[in-house]
Amino acid sequence: MKALLDKYAAKLVSAGMADEGVPLLGGLDAELQWNRDDAAIPVLEGVFSKLNINSLLFSRPAEPYRSIIDYLASTTDTIGPEDAETRTFMHDIPVIREFRADLIAENLKNRKSIIIPGHGIVTWGTVSPEQAFIFYSSVCFGCFVKFFTDYLRDARTGSLIVGQMKAFAIARKHLEEYPEQVSEIMQGSFESEEEVYRAVAEAGRLTVESRLVDSFFGNVSMKWKGKLYISETTSSLDELEGRIVSCPLDDSACASITASSEFKAHVETLRSTGMDCMLHGHPKFAVIASLDCRKDDCESRGECHIRCPEKRFAGETPIVPGEVGAGRYGLFNTLPEAMTGRSGVIVYGHGLFTVSKGDFRAAYADMLSIEKYCREEYFKKLERCFR
Repeated sequence: MKALLDKYAAKLVSAGMADEGVPLLGGLDAELQWNRDDAAIPVLEGVFSKLNINSLLFSRPAEPYRSIIDYLASTTDTIGPEDAETRTFMHDIPVIREFRADLIAENLKNRKSIIIPGHGIVTWGTVSPEQAFIFYSSVCFGCFVKFFTDYLRDARTGSLIVGQMKAFAIARKHLEEYPEQVSEIMQGSFESEEEVYRAVAEAGRLTVESRLVDSFFGNVSMKWKGKLYISETTSSLDELEGRIVSCPLDDSACASITASSEFKAHVETLRSTGMDCMLHGHPKFAVIASLDCRKDDCESRGECHIRCPEKRFAGETPIVPGEVGAGRYGLFNTLPEAMTGRSGVIVYGHGLFTVSKGDFRAAYADMLSIEKYCREEYFKKLERCFR
């Protein structure tokens, strides 16, 4: 258990979501263990005693998340981001004002995470510390997207307030630089199944290292010799070795049961476009761009993610609605058509999909360039608000 606790503490730091030495993780196996000593442990042990969990994570976020989350928490008792990650995993995020075991446990009975301003985020897992890591990253992602989306809206209406502007100034200063294009990505054509597995794993790792996806929220696939090789559902994209499934495209086997929940969208999109490779990540500013709609009186408001009637673009990249899975409003219905003749599509509140032929080089390059464009356009839009 101690090795797992140390692993996910380190992953929080490497992902830029916490500072070195700050994450505190507890795990219950034969006995309750912690990754390090801390004065908060007695309170958190009280939380363990009140909940049916096997792991608990408590950490102060690193910048830019810290200022963003503290600001949002100062304005409400419940933070409600509108991105797909939050809708799927979190619903909303309660805010409490005291670091007390009873208050923490009471709120965590019905939610996966809570925020305590000035203290940090508390999340739990029932199976392993991995769950707590996922929930923590969802809070950071959802709050980031909400803050920047709200900031642009309020700048347009002239309703920014002092605390909001201070948090924005700090967050902007701490935004990471994007990497340059990576030239050493494996090149097709691939001659063995082993090479395909390596190429898919490498592409997943690159999206995480480039901060285009926060480890779990994305997927990767490659079509090769009548099969689709795709990351498993709930797999960590920077650890895909052994977590890639091969699914015959003639439906002769059922390996797709363990494949990504977006398996059908991958199959239909690659089939209709004639491409071989697909990357999906949740680059923050691409998601923010998808949420930037100025049509307040739209009859589909509140259902934008499943049936937005507008034809919207980020530059030349379409923005379309669509849900995960194979339902009526599933991505497999909206993504293939939108991707035809294009290299990338943004799904409302959800993320960016890119495709390429032969190998992942163009898909990765396009994901990076589209996200860079979305960030640059965001700040251009802000500048226009103050002219």
